[in-house]
Amino acid sequence: MKITIVGTASPLRGGIAHYNALLYRELSVSHDVDVVTFRRQYPGFLFPGKTQKEEGTADEFLVPSRVLVDSVSPFNWVSTGLSIRSRRPDLLIFKYWLPFFGPCFGTIARVVKSGTRAKVIFICDNVIPHERRPGDRLFTRYAFGAGDGFVVQSRAVERDLLSLFPGVPHAYVPHPVYNGFGSPLPRSEARARLGITATNVLLFFGYVRKYKGLHVLLDAMALLGERRDIALLVVGEFYDGEQAYREQISRLGLDGIVTLRSDYVPNEEVKYYFSAADALVLPYTSATQSGIAQIAYHFDLPVIATNVGGLSEVVRDGVTGLLVPPDDPRALAGRIVEYFTSVDRDRLRRTVGEEKKNYSWGNLVAAIEKLGR
Repeated sequence: MKITIVGTASPLRGGIAHYNALLYRELSVSHDVDVVTFRRQYPGFLFPGKTQKEEGTADEFLVPSRVLVDSVSPFNWVSTGLSIRSRRPDLLIFKYWLPFFGPCFGTIARVVKSGTRAKVIFICDNVIPHERRPGDRLFTRYAFGAGDGFVVQSRAVERDLLSLFPGVPHAYVPHPVYNGFGSPLPRSEARARLGITATNVLLFFGYVRKYKGLHVLLDAMALLGERRDIALLVVGEFYDGEQAYREQISRLGLDGIVTLRSDYVPNEEVKYYFSAADALVLPYTSATQSGIAQIAYHFDLPVIATNVGGLSEVVRDGVTGLLVPPDDPRALAGRIVEYFTSVDRDRLRRTVGEEKKNYSWGNLVAAIEKLGR
């Protein structure tokens, strides 16, 4: 098939770009694949980060792309659709995570379909977003109205999809493992590289937003009492006010055990943080799924997560990690102590290594091929 992927891709950064790059590589084994990305992904007021461009150089994520799409220009949506249509693709794939892109993606899809037999598939990270805004459902309905098939990566997203579009053709395929960040390193080597001397290390990784629950995790760290041997690495760019978190750390007396790296981490450095940690913590207050968990699984790293959305589909309590109720610092603190005192962590790492085989890119490609026929 001739396939065009539309969405975030190099030279842009972030998890969506990484996902699309790995999908491109997998699909390219058997198909003729083209990638079309943004020349303007977000207007400045919608992007709280420091830059939208990739700073890392991991080769797995550097894929050829045509820089065409302006997310806020309807004229551009039409011209981009015409450019894609001239290639006469059989299949058009959109990674959908935010209704803001609904008008853009929906228009491009309609222009392409108006002159070809192309089918349109949306891979849905979210249908109803965590942080809701007026117009979300309207924009999503417009985009999905041009879809011929949908891929959902958690049952929570599947329920949201079917609540808006009952009976639509879709496939449930768990989020594949992010395997483009290099191989795991010996823990001692990774900790030496990062200057970590703590005995036990927890990792919170990725963009910091309110729904990801870092404030809950900090409260939990304060409840660990004498367990000053458990340190927390917070690694990622703050999309909420960083100062409020720093003040919380100081107020709770956590300055000696919580380390912040408040920057986007280049791709080639990701392996050091996941190799240095004993567990990833996902203290989300709401969630559909988390691509961060799929990075952890690549590094055979167990996950301590809240039991919200689709997280419990990926994190199996007592098998690949531990689950806790959301918004409950005391319960989270208790499970952290349990993890470092009575859990067989080596066994959990081994079961993560086995479990991640279920999250293959091959499964996703097979579902796309089936929906695209």
